[in-house]
Amino acid sequence: MTILFVTLGLVLGLCLSWARLRFLGFAAQKPDDYHAATETFDLRRHLNGALSCDGVIYGPTGRVASRFTAAFHVTWTGAEGVMTERFQYESGAVQDREWSLHLDPSGKITAHAADLVGAGQGKQCGDAVQLRYRIRLEPDAGGHVLDVVDWMYLAPGGTIVNRSQFRKFGILVGELVATMRPVTEVREVAAE
Repeated sequence: MTILFVTLGLVLGLCLSWARLRFLGFAAQKPDDYHAATETFDLRRHLNGALSCDGVIYGPTGRVASRFTAAFHVTWTGAEGVMTERFQYESGAVQDREWSLHLDPSGKITAHAADLVGAGQGKQCGDAVQLRYRIRLEPDAGGHVLDVVDWMYLAPGGTIVNRSQFRKFGILVGELVATMRPVTEVREVAAE
């Protein structure tokens, strides 16, 4: 009888954990959850030109594993965009990536990059953008293929808050949180 109760308890616990992740967690968000926002995230407007980025990467234990700064440059020709990224990690490592983006009139996004397995798919809706893709890590990071759910949220003033989760076999192995903002020229005023 005890084994039956322990087994039922384990099954119930697993079901509750799955339900929490599926219906209440980060992965449960849908682009349409944000359709009623007062400000609209328009990729061609808000993710355009030179952007600076600061962020952290959390490991599987939830502790900060790395910090980085990045410089992005995005150009659009109609519905086609090219985004170049240069990440500089606190370890001194540098990582470059170039994305090809396609935005269709309904807000659906298709993304390609050299380290993606297949194409990324997403949608802009309201003040948020979601992108899902599979990424292959560099060989020195194990060469693993991870499933990524990437969300960008438009904050007041045009800052973009980015949160991404990385999973392997459905298990959370990392998370990225970053802010992106347009680079503005700083002009010094000469003293007279």
